[in-house]
Amino acid sequence: MEPLPQAPHVPQDPKYTTQVISALRDLSKKGKAKGGFSVKSKDFVVPDGSGRIVESWQMQDWDYKKSGLPTYARGLFTHHNAKHEHEIIARGYDKFFNVGEVNNTQWRNIETNTRGPYELSVKENGCIIFVAGLDDSTLLVTSKHSTGPRKDLSANHALAGEKWIDRQLAALGKTRADLARQLKTMNATAVAELCDDDFEEHVLEYAPEQAGLYLHGINLNLPEFATYPSGLVEKFAEDWGFRKTMFVVEHDIQKVKAMLEKVAETGSYDGRDTEGFVIRCQARDNPHAEWHDWFFKYKFEEPYLMYRLWREVTKTVISGKQPTFRKHKKITEEYIFFARRQLAKDPSLGKAFNLNHGIIAMRNAFLQEKGLKGSEIIQLEEQDGQEDAVTRDVVLVPIATIGCGKTTVANALVKLFGWGHQQNDNIVGKGRRPQRFAEAVLNSLAADPVVIADRNNHQFRERQQIIDDVHRVVPHARMVALHWVHDRGNFDEICQVMQHRVLSRGDNHQTIQADSKGREEILGIMDGFLKRFEPCDTSKKPDEMFDLVIDLDVTADSRTNVQVILESLSKEYPKLFTMPTEGEMDAAIAWALDEYKPDIKHDLSGGTGKESKKQQKAATGKQSGSQKARPKPLKPEYFGITLPESRVKAILGAVFSEESIEKRQFYTQLQETRRVQLAFHVTLMHRSGQAQHGAYWAHLNDLFFKLFNAEEEAKGFAPIPSNIELAKARVQLERIVWDGRVMAILVRLLDADDGFPCINEFAHITVGTAADGIKPFESNALLSAWNAGGNERIQDVKIKGNVVLEGSVKAAMMK
Repeated sequence: MEPLPQAPHVPQDPKYTTQVISALRDLSKKGKAKGGFSVKSKDFVVPDGSGRIVESWQMQDWDYKKSGLPTYARGLFTHHNAKHEHEIIARGYDKFFNVGEVNNTQWRNIETNTRGPYELSVKENGCIIFVAGLDDSTLLVTSKHSTGPRKDLSANHALAGEKWIDRQLAALGKTRADLARQLKTMNATAVAELCDDDFEEHVLEYAPEQAGLYLHGINLNLPEFATYPSGLVEKFAEDWGFRKTMFVVEHDIQKVKAMLEKVAETGSYDGRDTEGFVIRCQARDNPHAEWHDWFFKYKFEEPYLMYRLWREVTKTVISGKQPTFRKHKKITEEYIFFARRQLAKDPSLGKAFNLNHGIIAMRNAFLQEKGLKGSEIIQLEEQDGQEDAVTRDVVLVPIATIGCGKTTVANALVKLFGWGHQQNDNIVGKGRRPQRFAEAVLNSLAADPVVIADRNNHQFRERQQIIDDVHRVVPHARMVALHWVHDRGNFDEICQVMQHRVLSRGDNHQTIQADSKGREEILGIMDGFLKRFEPCDTSKKPDEMFDLVIDLDVTADSRTNVQVILESLSKEYPKLFTMPTEGEMDAAIAWALDEYKPDIKHDLSGGTGKESKKQQKAATGKQSGSQKARPKPLKPEYFGITLPESRVKAILGAVFSEESIEKRQFYTQLQETRRVQLAFHVTLMHRSGQAQHGAYWAHLNDLFFKLFNAEEEAKGFAPIPSNIELAKARVQLERIVWDGRVMAILVRLLDADDGFPCINEFAHITVGTAADGIKPFESNALLSAWNAGGNERIQDVKIKGNVVLEGSVKAAMMK
């Protein structure tokens, strides 16, 4: 057995803790202001008779996906200590997410950005309890967000946790003060799961001999996340009477993945049904960042989801309503019939059930009557599914916004299988458009085994409408959601990818013609869809009515998403189609990207239909003669060195990750309001400088048009001018400077002597501006004022090391 590692210990920095709490307090005062976070705080009196106040901080789960939070602790308690300093006294884990739920937990990113050892602990099914020590040896036991008053439900969880603590300490001959002093010395919080069916039942069963507090973590009381390895957690559990959480250690992420997928086949591990695993490892956000403790989870769908479904339909029956459900239909109908009999025999069961008692007994009695385990029912359903497989009446419902690639994916699927494809943009006129769209889907469903309901469906009401209208005519139709996940933790990259797609495809789109509209108008339309986007949530209507939800990555290419869709459909409906080859999928995507042209175009900005048809006619070359017109070359707006966007962002992230909250504030603001530039460049010369630097402008133009004309002659038509590279250039990033209006990176050009100097006083990269009315050229004035000194509004931070990027000298064309 390997020796245990040394316990981590980092004392609190009162100054840093005060900064974090001050930031939380400021955010709590702002409420739900645009671009901010929803932070709530609540005061509790420490239940020791001292009258001391403990403050609990809480954020919404959705907010934990955003960047720039003061802390990501999910469960945080603070107070003023005896020195009248702010102090963290109890800290939960950083919010962690399921595999595939956010960008960081996509398997490709887990494989790239994490390192072992990987500690896999069984996810216990109870309620979380925090145990911590105060400076006077008082032991504080809380639920996730509460210590009292006792009438509060979550406080009752804390009280139940206290009773278990007292029981286990008494068995060891130890006291609360002993445990409090130990945790205070460690500057740590013990994190446990209260699993006690006598107190409260959940989904999985805990017999009396299995009940108790399962210790699964020890976190340092710091704003940033730092936690004990599982071996030390297990040792602490032994020393202080906690139940131990089962865990295994792997060093190879591929072995981790294989193990999880194997256990997922039954949803059972070591002879017990389980909800899943929590995986502890280390991660970093980019190759320049430091490694940090990081968790993700792998939740098993079955039989856990089936058990939860039975719990919910029983509560619906007790309420006198008719339950609705789409999965596990046959066995759940049998369960409901069984449950109705039991409730009729003993009406008191209903009242207890609503208080979360008797849930497991009802389920176990039904399973005993059937003579089956939950995992066996799942296996039988899969076998029955092979005999009575779905071969038609499947509707694919995208949940997306403009630029996700939904129509490209749809056209590729049509090319592969000839499936029906109904586009909302082909429904002309304003009257009854949602209903006429559904009618088109139903008409196609009569002829095609699978139909794609190609509409954004980005709001609940749209999904409700299409599901209801289809089921009204074809009740057994399978509704499959193609959910392009808009991960808030990766929102900047998502926006940039979508904007690039829309702006680069020109007029080849039905609702946004990028060549015919201004850039700001297009981005305004897209921003409206993003603000209205309501992500798929299968815990409530209408999304609970989907038979299958396939999560897709907005930032992935359409070829990848097509494969994800087909693999998921093939697994769920194995007789629906024959899986195409890699080459066939490649060809289908190539056709969808290169040959597809929309038939009908709409103007979302309020233009007339006649204008749209004229635009379509011009774009598709349907004028007399049908000769493709030679595009007229544009004039350069400026020449600059374009730099890799991902590298610049990684450097910005690494620099600000080491700075204080105050230093990070403006960059975080730019990220949250999507005001960071879509691309980064160093301007060498703008056309406005021709009067002073005419010879240099002429030199740059001569180089550009020499290359431009050569490519034009070779290809027979004008290329995209922005793709022409005049030269390579190296740029050294030296310092970040900002003033609340604009942020820029001061740089040094290492190849300026090769004929590409910068005419600005300070060569720089504009990172972003605080509002539309602030233009990027303000970076020049910012850097001049910074150089002069004496302006207290201007802040800066040096970029450590010799950071050099290679870029391309290119022309940016006038619109």
